[in-house]
Amino acid sequence: MNTYALTDSWTMTRRELAHWARQPVQVVVGLVFPVMLLLMFGYLIGGGRGVEGEYVDYLVPGMLALTMAFGLEGTMIAVTQDLDKGVIDRFRSLPMANGAVLVGRSAADMLQSTVGLGVLVGVGFALGWRPGGGPAAFVGALGLLLLFRFAMLWIGIFLALVAGKPEMVQAVQILVWPVGFLSNALATPASMPDWLGAVVQWNPMSRTATAVRDLFGGLGTDHVWAAVAWPLALLAVFFPLAVRKFGALGA
Repeated sequence: MNTYALTDSWTMTRRELAHWARQPVQVVVGLVFPVMLLLMFGYLIGGGRGVEGEYVDYLVPGMLALTMAFGLEGTMIAVTQDLDKGVIDRFRSLPMANGAVLVGRSAADMLQSTVGLGVLVGVGFALGWRPGGGPAAFVGALGLLLLFRFAMLWIGIFLALVAGKPEMVQAVQILVWPVGFLSNALATPASMPDWLGAVVQWNPMSRTATAVRDLFGGLGTDHVWAAVAWPLALLAVFFPLAVRKFGALGA
């Protein structure tokens, strides 16, 4: 049964990858947008109040975490379009593992997110950022970022299934912005009012950004547990909710 589900999921993943060849502009825009944000905050807007040392060493890990929360609308719109056009109903009529369509969507998104992460890391190096934590810490930091993306992705898939219509995705996607900007991705909580700093400290993205900064900077692993616990907790809630919602669509 597990092999059957993996085969179906891989088939759906290849379907999503085939869409990339037909929609290259959308893929390129998804890769370029976070680069534009990094350059804008690094050169145009600046910042770094309360940041010790070079701001680029604070900014790049924060932007990597921020990017993992953004760009969900592509997958969310694709899910709602399949629902709206009846594609999901046709898939459900086939002898296919329940949830394979969603797993295929998530796998394709994770591949694109990995490529985007690589591009942004390359831009960070071009800006003069140099991680100093060693190869293992570097890989661990990337793993935390992708884990956070995976959790955010399944929240997005669930919300897309609830929304049901492509035109509703934009309204739902707005919910991501508070998560992104009420975090320590771009500024330290110490530079904020006390009440806002407390909110920022508890933001799951802040936990990931802090742990990633520590790993990239060779400052230890004290914050890694929280950066792992938050995404796993979110996945424990939203992964089964999404699969259950998908299974109930035709009921």
